[in-house]
Amino acid sequence: MTTISVVKNILDANERIAQENRKLFDEKKVYVINLMSSPGAGKTTLVEKTILAMQNKYKIGVIEGDIQDTYDADRVAKLGIPVVQINTGGACHIDGNMVRETLPTFDLDATDLLIVENVGNLVCPAEFKLGENTKVMILSTPEGADKPAKYPLMFHESSVAVINKIDLMPYVDFDLEKAKKDARKINRNLQIFEVSCKTGSGLDAWFSWLEEQIKGFKANLK
Repeated sequence: MTTISVVKNILDANERIAQENRKLFDEKKVYVINLMSSPGAGKTTLVEKTILAMQNKYKIGVIEGDIQDTYDADRVAKLGIPVVQINTGGACHIDGNMVRETLPTFDLDATDLLIVENVGNLVCPAEFKLGENTKVMILSTPEGADKPAKYPLMFHESSVAVINKIDLMPYVDFDLEKAKKDARKINRNLQIFEVSCKTGSGLDAWFSWLEEQIKGFKANLK
């Protein structure tokens, strides 16, 4: 019982901080994405492609989460985008307080879209709110179509699933229809995009969806 109580207290504390973050983001009209996936699914590449497609319309900031190193943040910084690296030192996720600590680095008055690239993990990140507008997860085809069944919380908590590396489908054993069917059994409202960040296939639909979300978010705050 004590362990359950401690875990609940941790999640409750994070929830309060996430709500404070959300209030600040709303005041500044910043749309926030919590981007999650297992390692190697293509999070950073999707971030790069999204920046290149949308930076002429929107001012974008990025928070990079990793256990250590600044490799992904360095990639994003080359695009001229404000970016902050969070090194969790072993923790398998980013939490609301970690995000809060980075915010003074950004000019939120001059930010339309903030992308938080979470630590590569299909379990822990789904449990911790950051103050985001939406959780987006990436599933890559080499990982296999069984991931919705094995990691249901990630699919339940996400609003969007991006199935990446569809260009590899001829070479890997990935049942696309099974993955989509199983994912929607868990979350019938899940928005699914089939993309290849390498070839660009399907990305226009993702960009269009994201632009609609940003516009709708800002319109509702007026």
